[in-house]
Amino acid sequence: MQRSRLLIGGMFLVASFSASAAIVEEVIDMPIELVDRHGKEVKQTMKVTIFRDDAATASQPFLVLNHGRAVNAAKNAAMGRSRYAKQSNYFVGKGFVVILPTRIGYGETGGPDVEDKGACTNPKYAESFRITSLQVERVVELAKTLPYVDPTRGLIAGQSYGGITTIATAAKSIPGVIAAINFAGGGGGNPETKPMNPCRPDLLEAEYARFGKTAKIPTLWLYSENDQFFGTDKPKEWAAAYVGQGGTAEFVELPAYGSDGHASFVRNPAAWQPSVERFIENVGL
Repeated sequence: MQRSRLLIGGMFLVASFSASAAIVEEVIDMPIELVDRHGKEVKQTMKVTIFRDDAATASQPFLVLNHGRAVNAAKNAAMGRSRYAKQSNYFVGKGFVVILPTRIGYGETGGPDVEDKGACTNPKYAESFRITSLQVERVVELAKTLPYVDPTRGLIAGQSYGGITTIATAAKSIPGVIAAINFAGGGGGNPETKPMNPCRPDLLEAEYARFGKTAKIPTLWLYSENDQFFGTDKPKEWAAAYVGQGGTAEFVELPAYGSDGHASFVRNPAAWQPSVERFIENVGL
């Protein structure tokens, strides 16, 4: 195994690769600035992980893959670096450059918990999603500067909080982003204390409806029937609200998985891969 480190436009890149393998993993330290929901300016260096096929001879479409959120800040801080290695390798095999931000307040990126939504009785979802989607938008901008990326053929996807963040980002109609995949997206869920009953699902429905008003790209939504974070019916209601305001969404109910299908993206890829493959083919990716 070899490692290299170089500076690109103020961002450090670390690459690890094997001489016998085509897939390489790189890490970029990307400076980012934002204003949190309290009006405080936050400056942080975000860890951005990239998986790609080093043997590819032409520029490739990109996928920005967004991680979820744990039930408390301590677990968020302990998450390490977002990699989803098996899932990333799968998408590389489908021809993508996979780009995974570890957002501010999480793992190796560190910093304050800028995505904190506040109390469960009155969560500030809109502000939280403004901040999450801003970070994803900045990573999309980074992706489009990479020499091995086709900047006109982008896909965004995410799991759980990363899923609803993906839909929030899709609503921005960012040039070059042509489709989005929502894996079990939502917020405020806690299967230990409130199984299938997230904080203020009505406000989540309102957020999804708001996103549907401006979203112009096709989206795929995948939820397991035994999702302990969000339940069986609420995600369908969220999708209906999104479509009702003009968004385009294909909703796929995945089969139950174990005691909690919320983990299907990571633990049951055979359930979602056929739908994803049809979707990316249909959108030309």
